[in-house]
Amino acid sequence: MSASQTSDVPTLLVKIFGKDRPGITAGLFDTLAAYSVDVVDIEQVVTRGRIVLCALVTKPTTGSEGELRATVHSWAESLKLQAEIISGTGDNRPRGSGRSHVTVLGHPLTAESTAAIAARITATGGNIDRIFRLAKYPVTAVEFAVSGTETEPLRTSLALAASHLGVDVAVVSAGLHRRAQRLVVMDVDSTLIQDEVIELFAAHAGCEEEVAAVTARAMRGELDFEQSLHARVALLAGLDASVVDKVRAEVRLTPGARTLIRTLKRLGYQVGVVSGGFTQVTDDLKERLGLDFASANTLEIVDGKLTGKVIGEVVDRAGKARLLRRFAAEAGVPLAQTVAIGDGANDLDMLNAAGLGVAFNAKPVVREAAHTAVNVPFLDAVLYLLGITREEVEAADLA
Repeated sequence: MSASQTSDVPTLLVKIFGKDRPGITAGLFDTLAAYSVDVVDIEQVVTRGRIVLCALVTKPTTGSEGELRATVHSWAESLKLQAEIISGTGDNRPRGSGRSHVTVLGHPLTAESTAAIAARITATGGNIDRIFRLAKYPVTAVEFAVSGTETEPLRTSLALAASHLGVDVAVVSAGLHRRAQRLVVMDVDSTLIQDEVIELFAAHAGCEEEVAAVTARAMRGELDFEQSLHARVALLAGLDASVVDKVRAEVRLTPGARTLIRTLKRLGYQVGVVSGGFTQVTDDLKERLGLDFASANTLEIVDGKLTGKVIGEVVDRAGKARLLRRFAAEAGVPLAQTVAIGDGANDLDMLNAAGLGVAFNAKPVVREAAHTAVNVPFLDAVLYLLGITREEVEAADLA
């Protein structure tokens, strides 16, 4: 029956709630089947072992409405459930134009922040059609299906609220593209890994503090990246090339990095990295983690020594965005279906070019400019922004 056909048809909303157990859904519809009703809509949720089951059905063509009511109540009582039946007309009202998915991450997720997010959605003219939980650990992640307002103003409004509430909020437009094959490209230093690779090299050269200070200024956007790169690399001149293996061994993956990549790959996504660091490390990460793409700067090594120079085209802020576009073209993925993850000012062009730009534990200037921010220390939390549940992650691990 189409929406137009049900708009003025008498319907019954049958609500069942109580302690969950196997067979409740089948039992309710077996009971309703005796009255030859058509099913218009069904919703069911189970929270802490309590079920709420709603069935919107047409009025009975066999028997009377009174008999149906009595039978449903009797069936519910036999299972120690409660039943409520409400008469009305038609189906739900049509959803408003403009549909989005709003994902909220909290560690913890408080009632105060949830109330504020819901109020902001309402204030933009949106209606919350459905809410469900994506994950309960290591963070609480819930998703709101929202209609009636456009994605961009909703994203802007919720970003302002999130920064004050201590939660992370991502807003993406609804549609089939959300489940389509995608490309995820991430920064390396302080994103995929916990370290700044050049500082690991600098520790072996005895100039770690000097390099770290320059790195921090570059990531805050206070220095031109290419100039700062050349200045820092020059301090590494004379290091023995054997230090490369030592640095590779010292690299620490960010918590959740392996889970993020493994899950994305098993779901058919392509994954790449772009880095202002060095191919001597990113090539190793590509092999170890099974990445599809990797690009970075290359340290020049002559006669077994680092020369203090990089060779080839420098991967800077603009270069990262170019590489995102190149990877997308090679992967056959529209730019609108790409996801970029980064933490520093030199990631901003890439984050803005992607369909979804995620600032991961990022500097303030990056959080303010990106589509969304994740401020929990688990990289796999990005999966929830893509609508992937914790159960799906765990199922992928068992596959």
